[in-house]
Amino acid sequence: MSGLLEKAKEYVSEKVAEMKKPEATLRSVGLKEVSRECITYDAKVSVSNPYSTSIPICEVSYTLKSANREIASGTIQDPGSLKGNESTVLDVGLNVPHSVLWSLARDIGEDWDIDYDLGINLVIDLPVFGNISIPASSKGEIKLPTFTDLWTT
Repeated sequence: MSGLLEKAKEYVSEKVAEMKKPEATLRSVGLKEVSRECITYDAKVSVSNPYSTSIPICEVSYTLKSANREIASGTIQDPGSLKGNESTVLDVGLNVPHSVLWSLARDIGEDWDIDYDLGINLVIDLPVFGNISIPASSKGEIKLPTFTDLWTT
């Protein structure tokens, strides 16, 4: 009896491993808003859903690093759902406090941008399987606003 149970477990494990899963890709990171408290950047994340039904997103968490230190992190609870058999683009707002920018003065002074490493993790709720994490990451440069950007917003 235990041999049959083991074979059933192996079969189910193989089928789950072969299943298509949603995938996430970071498309871009750009300036969204400048305020007195922080600079907000907008990360566009494209998530493909291979299933015919929509899937709820439980949360989106992010960590933004520069010069090997964390400059922003956060979690967005219940940002919506992924449409069935489509790619959904999520806008993730990254709030970077002005005080952090002073500590990155050397990197900023060289080329007026922040070299970044952004990690985003989406947690979706799949029926039967439960919560599944979908990671996405990107490295690049974020341009800082100029004085003209500060006066026009």
